[in-house]
Amino acid sequence: MDMEISAGAVALLILALGAGGLVSGFLAGLFGIGGGAITVPILYEVWRVLDIDPAIRMHMAVGTSLAVMIPTTLQSFLAHRARGSVDIGFLKRMAAPVVLGVAGGALIASVSVSTVLKWVWVVFASTLAAKLFWGRDDWRLGKDIPKSRFVELYGVFVGVLCGLLSIGGGAFMTMLMMLYGRPIHQAVGTSAGFGPLVSIPGAIGFMIAGWGASTLPIGSLGYVNLIGAAVIIPASVFAAPLGARLAHHFSRRKLEVAFGCFMSALALRYALDLLLA
Repeated sequence: MDMEISAGAVALLILALGAGGLVSGFLAGLFGIGGGAITVPILYEVWRVLDIDPAIRMHMAVGTSLAVMIPTTLQSFLAHRARGSVDIGFLKRMAAPVVLGVAGGALIASVSVSTVLKWVWVVFASTLAAKLFWGRDDWRLGKDIPKSRFVELYGVFVGVLCGLLSIGGGAFMTMLMMLYGRPIHQAVGTSAGFGPLVSIPGAIGFMIAGWGASTLPIGSLGYVNLIGAAVIIPASVFAAPLGARLAHHFSRRKLEVAFGCFMSALALRYALDLLLA
């Protein structure tokens, strides 16, 4: 790796990481998501500029992003819980299935099924966006979340997707809760609690997977770079409560439209990746 980088370039990289952390944390608080959709591409470009081995760039971006998500999503969850918008019972019910799914997703991450799963993400995100834009309360699967094992199986499925696609899972849980009649503020607040359940085992998995790799950049534990995390985490933790505060100032309809725009953008991004691949 070429270490002859100007002070200006280093400052620019730090500013980019800090800005990415602010955006990631704000989105985590506003929508109850992990922010990985923002931090992964930013980190990938940083590793490219630093000439990190192309074979591990994405691994480093995803692993470091998962580590960043730990305090960010935890801060977002605590902010929402302080406002009384978290269903703790549902969160406890889904914890084990989600963690189990994340472990399963990490085990099969090397299998070439990402194209199929990305199309699944496009369908899910598009469906939720359509519901949000439509603004119809009668578009539901039921009046409340059922007690059947189907819900736990859904949690395992979400965990697998999180492990494979490197996402926090908040959007999937938000969609489930809203389709069963939960208000969006409670859905967003509760979904924020799934971020740590995904990011902690995910980050540990990437540390183990990359342990001892010969081309790791300085300051790395496996595929988690502590320097990149140290820059992004403070900015993310600072911005997460701001997003949560703004979410509770929005009317229900405005928050639905804002979340719908975000989901549409993510669906379009994955669709373009698939179509242009």
